[in-house]
Amino acid sequence: MALESRSQILVEDKPYVRILTLNRPKQLNALSLNMITRLLQLFFAYEEDPTVKLVILKGQGRAFCAGGDVSAVVRDIGLGKWRRSADFMSVEYTLNYVMATYSKPQVSILNGIVMGGGAGVCVHGRFRIATENTVFAMPETALGLFPDVGASYFLSRLPGFFGEYVGLTGARLNGAEMLACGLATHFVPSTRLTALQEDLCRVGSSDPLTFASTILDAYTQHPHPERQSAFYRLDVIDRCFSRRTIEEIISALEREATHKPDDWISATIGALKNASPASLKITLRSIREGRLQGVGQCLIRENRTVSHVMKGEISKDFVEGCRAILIDKDRNPKWEPRRLEDMKDNMVEQYFKRVEEEDGWEDLKLPPRKHLPASAIAKL
Repeated sequence: MALESRSQILVEDKPYVRILTLNRPKQLNALSLNMITRLLQLFFAYEEDPTVKLVILKGQGRAFCAGGDVSAVVRDIGLGKWRRSADFMSVEYTLNYVMATYSKPQVSILNGIVMGGGAGVCVHGRFRIATENTVFAMPETALGLFPDVGASYFLSRLPGFFGEYVGLTGARLNGAEMLACGLATHFVPSTRLTALQEDLCRVGSSDPLTFASTILDAYTQHPHPERQSAFYRLDVIDRCFSRRTIEEIISALEREATHKPDDWISATIGALKNASPASLKITLRSIREGRLQGVGQCLIRENRTVSHVMKGEISKDFVEGCRAILIDKDRNPKWEPRRLEDMKDNMVEQYFKRVEEEDGWEDLKLPPRKHLPASAIAKL
């Protein structure tokens, strides 16, 4: 394994515990292919090692993980190598699946930014610890992508239609909101994290799940979301985001705004109108399908969709979104199709089909899993 990938994932060996630190702080710990491959290798090894009972995952600096390394993915597409970009996603989704079905407790410490692919390497694990520094978002629709990494599984299981709201608008949530909606399992002030980690490392011969639960419950606090939090708008969110189409969701929000003008509703409508029309329609369908599927089925379907996104035959919005938001930073993407009504149902349908005409392209092959705990079996 290259030295670079080893330095990008720091490993601390403790008796019965492994502490993994994502270590690209200047890039907000964005996941490179090396990092994803290394994490997968380590998680497989720890699962087979009887001396490892607990895995702690955290990030160096002010982010847990701001997502996948999108710049590398876009560079490959620009070189005409979309298949390499799609392969990167396949390895990432495999890691998400292994974490979702892991036989040992994973404790993720989310003391900072958690976005996109960063959510994929924590939300599927057993314990997710938010702090007062946590900022969570799935910002993909503003980039011409869609919430992937198994997000159609975990967003669709949030209260009511909160997952549609978070996935379609890219809304940011703080630690208290993550705890309230279930994306985080615990909330611990950042000043207590060092002591928490030390206590978790005392697992010894105890049952790791019971032990970790007991320790985390002793440290956790229960902050209420702030008064203006979107979590307190669940009635409006459910009324609007339960609609069948994006157009109907926007119309419902606009009706709410005429009854009772409101900055939050205006910002929500604005986020939807600025996002890629193709991304919005793909995302809504993805979350709706995810509600009825297991995590493996969700990842296989998302892999089909992302392959079409990378190939760019139906829409090139992903490359354009990354140009506007991440590269040139003019924040003025030229979406194509430009209007929601021009993104027809048959175009959306294409994203959910196999990439048939492409030589050698295959559906995601998930690794066989054994010794699954009840919590993992429930996700299948």
